[in-house]
Amino acid sequence: AGFEMYVQDRGGLGFGELNNQVQALAGRLRQTPGFDPYSVISSYQSNVPKIEARIDRTKAKEQGLDLTDVFQTLQIYLGSAYINDLNLFGRTYSVYAQADAAFRDEIADIQTLKARNNSGAMVPIGSVLEVHERFGPDPVLRYNGYPAADLSAGANPAVMSGNDAIEQAGQMAAEMLPVGMSYDWSGLTYQQLSQGNLSLLVFPLCVMLVFLVLAALYESWSLPLAVILIVPMALLAAVGGIWLINFLHGLSLAIWPPTGPPTFLDNNIFTQIGFVVLMGLACKNAILIVEFARDLERQGRSITEAAIEASHLRLRPILMTSFAFIMGVVPLVFAGGAGAEIRHVMGVTVFCGMLGVTLFGLWLTPVFYVLIRRLAERRMERELARQAGEVA
Repeated sequence: AGFEMYVQDRGGLGFGELNNQVQALAGRLRQTPGFDPYSVISSYQSNVPKIEARIDRTKAKEQGLDLTDVFQTLQIYLGSAYINDLNLFGRTYSVYAQADAAFRDEIADIQTLKARNNSGAMVPIGSVLEVHERFGPDPVLRYNGYPAADLSAGANPAVMSGNDAIEQAGQMAAEMLPVGMSYDWSGLTYQQLSQGNLSLLVFPLCVMLVFLVLAALYESWSLPLAVILIVPMALLAAVGGIWLINFLHGLSLAIWPPTGPPTFLDNNIFTQIGFVVLMGLACKNAILIVEFARDLERQGRSITEAAIEASHLRLRPILMTSFAFIMGVVPLVFAGGAGAEIRHVMGVTVFCGMLGVTLFGLWLTPVFYVLIRRLAERRMERELARQAGEVA
């Protein structure tokens, strides 16, 4: 968790001042508790050696040179130009034209390049081109039309959440940036702020969708509740697992000081994706018990007997499928390499949630089934008694 932003020069203060403000803001972020100092990064630099080439348009016009031809010559020789694709030995190779490194090392090499004028003659570009060495910004970025510099930082989940990091970074930027400079969010931070608390709407809608599908399957409004009630246990187990991992990680850091930036888990977008996955997996286990209990009850068993026998009959299939899935996500829990943060947080969320729903769901689902069925029967008895009273 953290933030991504661009510091914008909206008043034309210059690249040097933009770099000074970005570095000052980055320095304060590194000193602020809750932000990981190793993760405060900006790729912007204002004093990078460069070569500036200026074309004398008057001379170019006098010599019959088209500016497009001059620019194209510089692009092909100093940069590159795509030609076509070559199929050779069963593989496709992209062909690019570019001057060899030995012919583009010095400024004098640029001035010896030639472009064809309107009469077909080859004219040295150096006759219309002035080349100077100078220092300038790198990379040259624009965000929403303004010269900008990127800045990102990660938050320590053990100290602050991602939302707190965004709020605190915004307050710092508003306080430190002078008149003529501002900031704007980018990347996942922009998406998170633009969508707001959309996740608070997504999760209830997911639960509602599952409830409606089960209601259509069982032709009952009460029986799906026996399945849905296990979902909070799955989410609680996932959150508890994340907290336990962070707690153990904090203890390990106290014993063995870290050699790099400490990493903690938090409630981010990938954790929430794991929550959505858990909703379906938790309901799947509960459906196995509820479906059998419903069939046994139709065969004449009592509510309690049907729930207990269904739990016994479906114990082995539930354990087999659940632990097969749990073992399947173990590589995500211990993920490493590029993108490991994403795989790790999703793996821990699903692993802990599925482990908890397997252990608690086996005995809570029959309890929920018995409670819901007894409440439904009492309601039906009251309704029948009311109808009998009206007939009498």
